[in-house]
Amino acid sequence: MKSEMSLKLQSLFYLLVLTLLSCSKKETEEIKPTLGEVTESVYASGVIKADGQYTVYATVNGTLLKVNGIVGQAVSKGQSLFELESYKAELNTENARLAYQLSLENSRYIQDKIAEMEMKVQSSRDKLTLDESIYNRNKNIRNQGGISEVDFERVELAYKSSKINYESAKKQLEQLKAQLKNDQSRNSVNLKINQKSQSDFTVKSAFSGQLFDVLVKEGTLVTPQTPLAIIGQENSFLLELEVDENDMVRVRTGQRVLVTMDSYKGQVFDAVIAKIYPIMNERSRTFKIEAHFIKPPQKLYPNLTAEANIIIQIKKNTITIPKTYLMEGKYVLVNKDEKREVKTGLSDYQKVEIIEGLKAGETIYKPK
Repeated sequence: MKSEMSLKLQSLFYLLVLTLLSCSKKETEEIKPTLGEVTESVYASGVIKADGQYTVYATVNGTLLKVNGIVGQAVSKGQSLFELESYKAELNTENARLAYQLSLENSRYIQDKIAEMEMKVQSSRDKLTLDESIYNRNKNIRNQGGISEVDFERVELAYKSSKINYESAKKQLEQLKAQLKNDQSRNSVNLKINQKSQSDFTVKSAFSGQLFDVLVKEGTLVTPQTPLAIIGQENSFLLELEVDENDMVRVRTGQRVLVTMDSYKGQVFDAVIAKIYPIMNERSRTFKIEAHFIKPPQKLYPNLTAEANIIIQIKKNTITIPKTYLMEGKYVLVNKDEKREVKTGLSDYQKVEIIEGLKAGETIYKPK
């Protein structure tokens, strides 16, 4: 009997405790709007990038023979990072060099021919001058009847022949000069092309910075689509963020950005938008923006993840309530069960601004 009584008392005790807890919970679910500030922001996610960070690629196919860089070391502009097998390219370059040397030797022969032809042009010019003088003199004599028609035709023919020979010699001289120029230019260009092709088998750094990572091993077959390394400026980092297309129209350069990172839990860093890329990524439906830290963390690494809130505007001295107390985006509970329509303004992740329909001193209740 005592046992049953004890169980009943124990049950009543637990019921009383639950009732008190329930009442206590209900008391915490009623609040009064507060007067404060609300911040409108746009969410963005992204990664940390080294300033000028880029991925190194080869421009030709080939087997990787040698890696010249060590991860973490500083590299200078034009420094050799990778060497690909270039035996065939070397043969092509040597062949082009031999052709160029042969053209130089041939050019000496052509230059001799040019000198000879220049003398021939000069000789034909002199003969033309003489024959032209004779022709003009006999032309005047013929008009006076002092030369037979047959003799005059002979003089005229000699003059015309000299003129043709002179023009022919000039054309031959021009052709020889053009041949010399074309042969030298063609073989010189061909040599430069092959030298450039051979140099492509040595992959160099585009600018000075730090070698963050080497992505291939010696002996790997490399194509122009194979990423080889990642390079960027040492101790100079930026934020590369992605913003949804629906929010992009409100984002502009110079806006403040609040940044959080898993690497620095509980800390918030200030940044500012420095660059907006004016084209949308069709796959992710986002825009890329760049932001610079105002005071960066002491230590950063490329590709660390980051989350950011871009501050659109801040409104002070306004009535705000927690978002959890707002129903259907436009109602609040007053008198515990009465729905009242309100007009809202700015909002962030926790609070929403009340423009009309509610005063600071009124009590509202959290919806069940």
